[in-house]
Amino acid sequence: MKAFDLHRMAFDKVPPEFLGEVALRTLFTFLLVFLFLKMTGRRGVRQMSLFEVLIILTLGSAAGDVAFYDDVPLVPVLVVFVCLALLYRLVMWLMAKSEKLQDLLEGKAIVIVEEGQLAWENLRKANMTELEFFMELRLNSIEQLGQIRLAIMETNGQISVFYYPDDDVKPGLCILPQSFVQRYQVAPEPAEYACTKCSYVTRLKAGDRQLCPRCANPEWTKVSRAKRFA
Repeated sequence: MKAFDLHRMAFDKVPPEFLGEVALRTLFTFLLVFLFLKMTGRRGVRQMSLFEVLIILTLGSAAGDVAFYDDVPLVPVLVVFVCLALLYRLVMWLMAKSEKLQDLLEGKAIVIVEEGQLAWENLRKANMTELEFFMELRLNSIEQLGQIRLAIMETNGQISVFYYPDDDVKPGLCILPQSFVQRYQVAPEPAEYACTKCSYVTRLKAGDRQLCPRCANPEWTKVSRAKRFA
């Protein structure tokens, strides 16, 4: 084998004319995936459940093979598509009959903020980081957690947020990026402080050095009382 053989690197053992067949195979697989998405009635990946994403990945694997390999026939991929479509319809019907099966395949909605504080135990059980949620909440024009009465991570990954009225907003953890938030391990003055990790709120005296009782984090920041403007 000749090193740096450009023809081998570009085409391997197939002739250049095979590129036309690749284009046709790609169109075929694109149409299959498009038809499946139309069948599910979804407009985007963020609206899909875990089970639906798994179906798409399985179909995508079969579609990728038939698009690139000349020895993979088209009809078996069509059979894969039909089987997956029937499986999808069957599972959707079964989940409508069984809440346990629905929870198994799609998961459960998770409360991530409750009464202005992170639902810390739920985050730990779900193996999730608070930074991911802070980013999502900022996209909803949220500056501090005390603005939130309840926030729920839905099974499709989206976050449902229910706000306090302005008059009921609580002091809470500011979730702006670190460059906007001053952090302390020693309280500079007596005030209410929020744990920068789990959002636990407590009053500290000047000079206090304390670990968070919920998550053992040593860093604190002064609570924010900002109200919503969006």
